[in-house]
Amino acid sequence: MKLSILGCYSATPRTLNNTTSQVLEINNHMFLIDCGEGTQVELRKHKIKFNRIKHIFISHLHGDHFFGLVGLISTFRLLTRETDLHIYGPKGIKEIVVLQMKLADSWTNYNLYFHELTSSESELIFEDDKVEVHTIPLNHRIYTNGYLFKEKEGDRKLNVYAAEEANINVAYYRKLTQGFDVENEDGILIKNESVTKAGPKPKSYAFCSDTMYKEDIVPLIKHVDVLYHESTFLDKHANLATKTKHSTAKQAAHIAQQAQVGTLILGHYSTRYDNIQVFKNEAKTVFENVELAKDGKTFEF
Repeated sequence: MKLSILGCYSATPRTLNNTTSQVLEINNHMFLIDCGEGTQVELRKHKIKFNRIKHIFISHLHGDHFFGLVGLISTFRLLTRETDLHIYGPKGIKEIVVLQMKLADSWTNYNLYFHELTSSESELIFEDDKVEVHTIPLNHRIYTNGYLFKEKEGDRKLNVYAAEEANINVAYYRKLTQGFDVENEDGILIKNESVTKAGPKPKSYAFCSDTMYKEDIVPLIKHVDVLYHESTFLDKHANLATKTKHSTAKQAAHIAQQAQVGTLILGHYSTRYDNIQVFKNEAKTVFENVELAKDGKTFEF
């Protein structure tokens, strides 16, 4: 699982800081999460192939999270994209994009599918044989969702020597990796666990931006490997976090602690702070395993 941070600052883009956007690579999928201004430029800097992006997840309709979307869709058109593109986001996102294309007479030459979200409960919005994606309802000034990405259980690992010793025909090896018990050449049922072992533990990633402190999400993200949680403010400005429905670094750490996540990544920093290291210092007073998002930084788990 690989996470590339394209932008992780709040409100407005600056010379050296971009607004929210990131790419998650998980089990051969490449998901774009949020699309602030300048996202397509950052995609090029990271040498990410545009055609590999087939699903875009937008958390909410504040500009610093989606103002780069129409431009990216337009660039895909100019590059004569043929691959289908699916966009998941709040109700209204289709109207915004379609109006822009209509007024510019710039309809896409590829299939563009919108999946508009309205539920205040967590729901499954994408699933295939490898990965599933669920919404994480958040508490912000407008309708907002985070997203939970989870790998599915993969094939079991076959102990070929044990299978040979058990006199199992090679024709049944595939069924064994799929978790089935099989009969050997003597008609004896061989238990799967006696000749296989579990495959790699499925990875999971939760994206939570923007939101005020919301303990309701803890059961949804329990034990995820990696949690990205906004930390717009430090604790000394907690009153601003409450007023604007954002979180502090310490509040993000409390969510990580309660959910018993593997790693907490902080981001969505207010540009009022000159040094983001203070966010990590504050969070570590509550939760030990803290990382800082930074434009251009890549995490591999």
